[in-house]
Amino acid sequence: MNFIKWLLVVIAVIVMAIGSFLFYMKTHDGPIEVFAGGPFTTGQVVEGAAPNWNSYRDLMTFEVQTLEPPRSRTTWLVVVDDKLYIPSGYMNTAFGKLWKQWPHDAVKDGRALVRIGDQIYPRTLVRIAADDPVIPEVVAALRAKYPGEATVSQVETSDTWIFELAPR
Repeated sequence: MNFIKWLLVVIAVIVMAIGSFLFYMKTHDGPIEVFAGGPFTTGQVVEGAAPNWNSYRDLMTFEVQTLEPPRSRTTWLVVVDDKLYIPSGYMNTAFGKLWKQWPHDAVKDGRALVRIGDQIYPRTLVRIAADDPVIPEVVAALRAKYPGEATVSQVETSDTWIFELAPR
């Protein structure tokens, strides 16, 4: 009986710790690695013309915040023809359906912020159709930059969604 009490106490402590961490992340200034964060509270908003995205071609990750709901995450990026694209894989898997809510949020309301260093760029997340002529180039850039086997077929079956971070 004593063992069961201690086990319940340990489980309660773990549940409280996880709950506290998740609450903290919802209010944190941006994401921490794979954990989604709250809205950006630091950084300078850069209005007007976008930077030369080609200069970020070698950047491995950056932070993106949707405005509705106000959540941020760290994501991969590729640059094709000076346009910024982000993938969202695993969309048809049980894990992806549970974990990947931001792509659905972006389809409903594409307003977003991109934070690179201390610069924040207002953008619009636009899902690119599988038959868009840029898809093979984006997939090739993904394959060249990141591990894994991104394919055009994954985009065609909606297992991977591709978003352009278009101007507002």
